[in-house]
Amino acid sequence: MQQTNPSVLDDLDFQILSFLQMDGRMSFTVIAEKLNVSIGTIRTRFNKMIEDGTVNIIGRVNPDKVGFQCYAHIAVYVRPAILKEEIAEKIAKMPEVSFLAMTSGDYDLEVDVMCRDNNHLVEYVNQLSKIEGVNQTKTTIYLKVYKYAQPDLKLLK
Repeated sequence: MQQTNPSVLDDLDFQILSFLQMDGRMSFTVIAEKLNVSIGTIRTRFNKMIEDGTVNIIGRVNPDKVGFQCYAHIAVYVRPAILKEEIAEKIAKMPEVSFLAMTSGDYDLEVDVMCRDNNHLVEYVNQLSKIEGVNQTKTTIYLKVYKYAQPDLKLLK
């Protein structure tokens, strides 16, 4: 995923996003009433944020409740280093991946995965290790997840 310049959002946009983070099904009517603006204003702002990619509509599930019993962090060491982008593109297509980033420091790529169970994780790591240029992996299993959340928009103010 490439980083892009953030859209120019004003205070009203952030308030709309905050309400939607609390309840993604909140109606435009309710949001408009809470913010003392017209429904049309909310609809226009929301549609603009959809079009520019600021917000996506998804059904976010609780992984534990639907059967993902094994979460892990995998450090990936790439050799030669020029293969990082190519390898990252391959890893990004794998359905187990919930987070992927290039890093500075000891390893090259950071991958977080959600698997059904430990056997599934072993299969995934074996598949990952077969990618040309993946020199080494180091896997850390998350024993218990205490928080899994979207970013708090108030941190940007």
